[in-house]
Amino acid sequence: MGKKSAPRPYADNEAMAFSKHIRISAQKLNLVASLIRGLDCEKAISELTFSKRRIAQDVKKVLESAIANAENNHDLDVDRLYVAEAYVGRTMVMKRWRARARGRTGKILKPFSNLRVIVREREETA
Repeated sequence: MGKKSAPRPYADNEAMAFSKHIRISAQKLNLVASLIRGLDCEKAISELTFSKRRIAQDVKKVLESAIANAENNHDLDVDRLYVAEAYVGRTMVMKRWRARARGRTGKILKPFSNLRVIVREREETA
């Protein structure tokens, strides 16, 4: 029997990819995500390929996954895709400590983030 499938939350000309628990703070990840917002997908991939930031390769994987989803699952034209939205969200934080002088501790926070990339097909101009 099962339950009925939910309606698709995105438009017919959109595709999405999502990555959970990326080991970086949301603030740092958002700096890389803001580089690609609004760019054509090919330009965004080249921007991420030559970025010096460590996390750029993970963002590139998510973007390539969104492009593959658009092509294979939704039959969208890859040449007309652009990055419509790139959301960054906080998730868990691992808490560690380091021994300090006089019996005290130093707190170490290791944050994780989520990333959601939505690509959209550009409308044809006549």
